[in-house]
Amino acid sequence: MPEQTEQNAQYFLDLIKKSRRGKFKVYIGMSAGVGKTYRMLQEAHALLRNGVDIKIGFVETHRRADTHALTEGLPLIPHRTVFYRGKELAEMDLQAILNLHPEVVIVDELAHTNIHGSKNEKRWQDVLDILNAGINVISAVNIQHLESLNNDILRITGVEVKETVPDSVLEQADEVVNIDLTADELIARLKEGKIYDRTKIETALNNFFKSDKILQLRELALKEVASQVERKIETEVPKNAAFRSERFVACISSNHEIAKKIVRKTARLASYYQGKWYVLYVQTSGEATDKIGLATQRHLINNFKLATELGAEVIRVRSNEVAQTIFDTAKKHNITTVCIGKPHGNFWKNLTGNSLFFRLLQKVSDTDIDLVVIS
Repeated sequence: MPEQTEQNAQYFLDLIKKSRRGKFKVYIGMSAGVGKTYRMLQEAHALLRNGVDIKIGFVETHRRADTHALTEGLPLIPHRTVFYRGKELAEMDLQAILNLHPEVVIVDELAHTNIHGSKNEKRWQDVLDILNAGINVISAVNIQHLESLNNDILRITGVEVKETVPDSVLEQADEVVNIDLTADELIARLKEGKIYDRTKIETALNNFFKSDKILQLRELALKEVASQVERKIETEVPKNAAFRSERFVACISSNHEIAKKIVRKTARLASYYQGKWYVLYVQTSGEATDKIGLATQRHLINNFKLATELGAEVIRVRSNEVAQTIFDTAKKHNITTVCIGKPHGNFWKNLTGNSLFFRLLQKVSDTDIDLVVIS
């Protein structure tokens, strides 16, 4: 009982800390120049007009005239001056923010590395300190700075990003807003001199600001924000009130012809409903690698590859309880539709007997999960 009491006390303490913590809003974009800082400053003016105690902790305008103009009239917390390697540099004053304790603070460049000797190595760590002090934060970051996407960014742009933000930081955000532009709009802004100095435009056009690279970065940004929204729905919206996004699972065996048909038809369903989908292979003892031929194993691997190419996530489970495993997987991944192959033999025997189809039908009958038979 003392252990249970300790756990209950800790849970209540965590709730108190969460309620005291500041709210965290992040503007995210596919690249520099989409307008993240501009939007932050617009929001700051709107909050100020509504009587909110908002201050600028740090903003990087990159000498963009329109953005710099928006800093006028907004209270600024003076930066601290630091001498580093013979240069005078301006850094955000974390302690001044904590001391002044505004209701909301603007903190740009979330991935920024602080000057050696600062309290924290990274600005995102400063932001966590500010949030833990009960101050609300509005920040901004480019998608290429997300830690888990580092290899993808290198592949797309050919540049290894050194300054990154852990995914867990973005997951703590109460709101993530994507500032989206088309590739043509972003390139037009660049050519108009709204992103970089005109002397750097040609170099940027020949490197980072190519249409194919921008499109890929845009896709990453859109996917990240969609994932954030999905997480919030799963954690904050009551299950009975949440809109059910369609999720499919294609259940396959080592019978490669039927498996291929199930995979392709489930892919079409998922595409039509714009839903996430999985391929589930339950390996029974009868389908162990030492009991099926090499050709069958090769076909199975090819079907896994096909599923991945079509956008599925492949799940492999060892179990002799096939119906139960399918049902458990469906519940775990919030599946709305289970797709299986047509039962062999007499239909009515399958419907009323002890077949996989019948057992699975029994399990999903009292749920919101649909069972689709693919012929």
